[in-house]
Amino acid sequence: MLMTKEAVRPLLEVSGLSVSFTQYTGGLRQKTIQAIVDLSVSVRPGEMLAIVGGSGSGKSLLAHAILGILPGNACVDGRMIYAGEHLTPVRQATLRGREIALIPQSVNFLDPLMRVGAQVRSSSLNGNGAAVQREIFSRYHLAAGTEQLFPFQLSGGMARRVLVATAAAGNARLIIADEPTPGLHSAIVRETLAHLRELSTAGRAVMLITHDITAALETADRIAVFYAGSTVETAPVSDFCGEGELLRHPYSKALWRALPQNGFRPLSGSQPSVDDLPQGCLFAPRCPFASPDCAAVQPELRPLRGGETRCHHAA
Repeated sequence: MLMTKEAVRPLLEVSGLSVSFTQYTGGLRQKTIQAIVDLSVSVRPGEMLAIVGGSGSGKSLLAHAILGILPGNACVDGRMIYAGEHLTPVRQATLRGREIALIPQSVNFLDPLMRVGAQVRSSSLNGNGAAVQREIFSRYHLAAGTEQLFPFQLSGGMARRVLVATAAAGNARLIIADEPTPGLHSAIVRETLAHLRELSTAGRAVMLITHDITAALETADRIAVFYAGSTVETAPVSDFCGEGELLRHPYSKALWRALPQNGFRPLSGSQPSVDDLPQGCLFAPRCPFASPDCAAVQPELRPLRGGETRCHHAA
């Protein structure tokens, strides 16, 4: 019997993740900034999960927490389970770049002093890096001879393809793509996302972090919506339709309705600063349905209608 994606055990489960930073404000005085309050996501083999939300909502910090590359002044709490085992710092160091690969935001992550073919070959762990590199470059339409180029000799689209190729060349089971398409032509965006989709179809788990909801909806299986360092909703892509009536959280609905093709209806107010988070529901100051309960207590993330939401009033 064939198993659906929903029946497959998650490769990565993050629950109740919080990240804070201790900073000196002058002399020996310190303050703590709560950058992530309560993030929970999961992704399965063969699935692409897109994570959307405004700047400062915790998307990239989540990626860095999973990889174990946060700065030394970070304090991390919560649970991260990878392949059924806790993702401890020692295990993160072992898996990073091997089973868990990052496709970063900036092409500047490519080594400027190393030819791109050698960079891709170095990611292959199967003993035949040259053959792997040639096959992947051909699949990603990187012409013969590209492997001899340095990063500064590549166009933006070529550099993006090399970054994806570097992740594809390894044996990574989980690929985290952190804003892989900023500032690119729409055709290159579609091409890059199609390559990521190929990786998930081949059985890898792909986590796509993006501001581009429209592109995510064309590629992903599920969407996780972040707001002010918390997960407010996770929903199947099919729920993003019509007037957003299938969505569960007021912020998700507002994001959907703010898209140009859905009327471009803006939401008043702004996401709170990490220095000034409200009590209770973080979205309550902007929510048209907020009640006294919302201002008093942060809602728990709960299952609802085939997804999850963090809202007292969602039904």
